[in-house]
Amino acid sequence: MKEIIITSADAGGRLDKYLNRYFAEASMGFLYKMLRKKNIKLNDAKASGKEILKENDCIKVFFSDDTFMKMKGQSIDISQEVSADIDVIYEDNDILIVNKPAGVLSQKAAASDISINEMILSYLMKTKQISEDSIHGFKPSIANRLDRNTSGLILAGKTLKGQQYLSQALKDRSCIKIYHAIVAGEMDREINLSGYLQKNDKTNEVEILKNYEDGAKEIKTDIVPLKTNGRYTLVQVHLITGRTHQIRAHLSSIGYPIIGDYKYGVDALNARAKKQFGVKSQLLHAYSIEFEDGHKYIAPRPAIFDKLIN
Repeated sequence: MKEIIITSADAGGRLDKYLNRYFAEASMGFLYKMLRKKNIKLNDAKASGKEILKENDCIKVFFSDDTFMKMKGQSIDISQEVSADIDVIYEDNDILIVNKPAGVLSQKAAASDISINEMILSYLMKTKQISEDSIHGFKPSIANRLDRNTSGLILAGKTLKGQQYLSQALKDRSCIKIYHAIVAGEMDREINLSGYLQKNDKTNEVEILKNYEDGAKEIKTDIVPLKTNGRYTLVQVHLITGRTHQIRAHLSSIGYPIIGDYKYGVDALNARAKKQFGVKSQLLHAYSIEFEDGHKYIAPRPAIFDKLIN
């Protein structure tokens, strides 16, 4: 018999979902059978799987050692080579907010990739906030994503409670997300944009439409110029709807492409900025987020932004 003590990271979730994560190689049918046969008990009592877990709950598992390890699956490897050097903007028991640099993936696309998600796990492991065993239950992960070449705020849930809070705030748009960008040209007035976005999954590009077409999604983007030198403008973007490449494509569609954006920008302008200022990625930065409770978090802009605008 083995005991599993529920930590604060997994509190608030259903027992069956926790078991499904913990015993990665077991089917739900097998787990429900074990619950019915009392081979898995919750606080020394028979459980259905629908129970909501609380911190310090005790799950007793009456498996042989071989079955236990087989159902649990291989250990989750957090490579010691993954950097734990992340720029922490805010941290409490449930959430972690970091400033992602440009050039880093939000989540890995291939097994060999290293993303900010792995870096966060490495940080939590090295600061002893999680262990290789604990993440067989709830595994901390990011709640939002940024393009590889976009810098700025990444939100991560350290616990199930934190993940649910962040996911709900992003889903119902109760949080205000502000981006900063450097665009080509002189912008001297506020612009409120609306339209429709059509994504091409084959090319991973989007098109901005004035009128609705089948499959298109409505988008809204508010833009405020903060500073201009005539050649470039530093703009503040309120992302009202969050669609793939929305800011980049929307700005480009009205003649203000983001500097360093090789998908929606202008090659000649990007080449000049790279030669003169060393711009290596699109100058788009997730600058701030404000939640419904009034808490606001800011990630300082990379120095290259002010270098161009000044």
